Amino acid sequence: MKAGRLLAGGMILLLASCRPEPAPKPGSAGTNDSIPEKPKILCLGTSLTAAFGLKPEEGWVALIRKKTDSLGYPFGVVMAGVSGETTSGLRSRLGWMLQGDIRVVILESGANDGLRGTELSLTRKNLAAIADTLRSCYPEVKIILAGMAVPPNMGPAYTKEFAAIFPRLASEKNLTLIPFLLEGVGGNPALNLPDGIHPNPEGQKRVAETVWKALKPVLDSGNGTPLK
Repeated sequence: MKAGRLLAGGMILLLASCRPEPAPKPGSAGTNDSIPEKPKILCLGTSLTAAFGLKPEEGWVALIRKKTDSLGYPFGVVMAGVSGETTSGLRSRLGWMLQGDIRVVILESGANDGLRGTELSLTRKNLAAIADTLRSCYPEVKIILAGMAVPPNMGPAYTKEFAAIFPRLASEKNLTLIPFLLEGVGGNPALNLPDGIHPNPEGQKRVAETVWKALKPVLDSGNGTPLK
């Protein structure tokens, strides 16, 4: 009986953690709190999303926010990247991120798994679970999955199978795929910080262009209005 109560309590907690907060009614209080929030584009990821080593405004998320604002898309762009995070870490904190009216999620995770040699099946399982949780909380959410790669020193078999996780998962879960987030940037010293891993300001511009190619059609599917 006790175990059953614990299980039921856990299910209630899970449901509560992904219940979107209702938008405030316009004009209800006469304060800033009465202004409805924009529907959100949530950018989940690692240091690659968090603009490691740079000012926040230099990162690709800020550049995407600037782009959507300048073109009049009615979305707020939220940066939710954590440096050093693995897919397991993102999966564990996901519930805290699911607040408000989330319409689009850009999911960038897995690079740190690869650098640590994490079992491929675990990385895939976590990414699939994240996508499933997003869909259970927001059935109409549009998910854009950023493909990643690992250095060849991980071994040819691991490198190949790691890269294959992303297109396979995108196909199975009906996600929009960015084939490789760091296309044209990864391995280019001129576009990376001295660590050779994180994009510099010019590299961030390239990443933003890559993300925008995938994001724009998703936003346009709602004809510039909040996605249905």
